[in-house]
Amino acid sequence: MYKEVNPTIYGCATFPFLFGIMFGDVGHGGLLFVFASFLVLAEPWLKNTALKPALELRYILLMMGFFATYCGFMYNDFVSIPLNIWDSCYDYKTGEKFKSNPHCVYPAGIDPVWFVAKQEITFSNSMKMKIAVIFGVCHMTLAIL
Repeated sequence: MYKEVNPTIYGCATFPFLFGIMFGDVGHGGLLFVFASFLVLAEPWLKNTALKPALELRYILLMMGFFATYCGFMYNDFVSIPLNIWDSCYDYKTGEKFKSNPHCVYPAGIDPVWFVAKQEITFSNSMKMKIAVIFGVCHMTLAIL
């Protein structure tokens, strides 16, 4: 009627990613992904069960689980337990932290040394909030354009 672009398509494509940035947990995101995969694969058998309302959201839930798992890897967070997939760039000697290799860069996510730092909560919450705000502002800017 108003001859405008329908924002539903953009919302369906970007909401799961923004959810993943906010949620960011490998364990819970993985469970959501497995549940949504079950809904996608078992859809013909679930049409007449109590899960019928969830079938309408199965693809959104699948993408939400995928992005939450992905961002959980980027945050190195598995049900609030840090993942230590690769060795840290820091060594602990006599209670002091020092960089073992000045050219070392942690391959993906947050170096696990942050999870033993005094300012761990401050750092991780600040980083997650800033990422969410940056992507949220970008999302709103694109939605307006």
